[in-house]
Amino acid sequence: MRQELMSLPKGLAEDVARNLVMVANLIDEDPEQAYAYSRIALRLASRVAAVREAAGFAAYATQKYSEALAEFRAARRMTGGVELWPVMADCERGMGRPERALAMAGEPEVQKLDKAGQVEMRLVAAGARRDMGQLDAAIVTLQSPELASTAVHPWTARLRYAYADALLAAGREDEAREWFAKTAESDKDGATDASDRLAELDGVEFVDAIDELDETDETDETEESEESDETVAVDEADQIDDEDDEELDDRA
Repeated sequence: MRQELMSLPKGLAEDVARNLVMVANLIDEDPEQAYAYSRIALRLASRVAAVREAAGFAAYATQKYSEALAEFRAARRMTGGVELWPVMADCERGMGRPERALAMAGEPEVQKLDKAGQVEMRLVAAGARRDMGQLDAAIVTLQSPELASTAVHPWTARLRYAYADALLAAGREDEAREWFAKTAESDKDGATDASDRLAELDGVEFVDAIDELDETDETDETEESEESDETVAVDEADQIDDEDDEELDDRA
């Protein structure tokens, strides 16, 4: 990316770089804001492939799939690379065209992808099968040497999770539980909710400690309020008794 930006005047390159940094920093936590920054970068340097790619991912994160696909295609034309092929296929899914995603999974570009890219393409293809109601085919699509391997890679947890989820959707609960457990073992960064899914299958129900604390605080406040009301009532009664005694003394 730095090399691409070097083709721009220094001041412009710095402005574009700042916006791209904001896109990268915000895309997970605030995708809408990241998208806004990507549009600024796009207006400044639409002929830079890295800018088109960043704009594509920002649009993808906000589910603007048609726009994302257009940006990815533009970036691919500029670079000639195939790295974006899986996410382009997933955009087709997002636009309600799973059959096109499947067609892309069979194109020669897939063979040019690295291992991570090929796994990603397999995930997209399986998702397309599920979109079309072909659960068994989705399960078969995910069955691969990468799934069977005991080695853990950055994509291992996501692949195992997709397989477990497909098994569960097909009603194969025991197998799904086994694969959710394998996912949890490989998901050291918590990228999936495999542990929660596994607990759900085991009938374990988690209670949010914060919610419990809030309920305790509310109970304490209620009790304090009731005690306060009782104290006020007693004080008022004592005051009335004192006034009655004074009245009797006056009469005497």
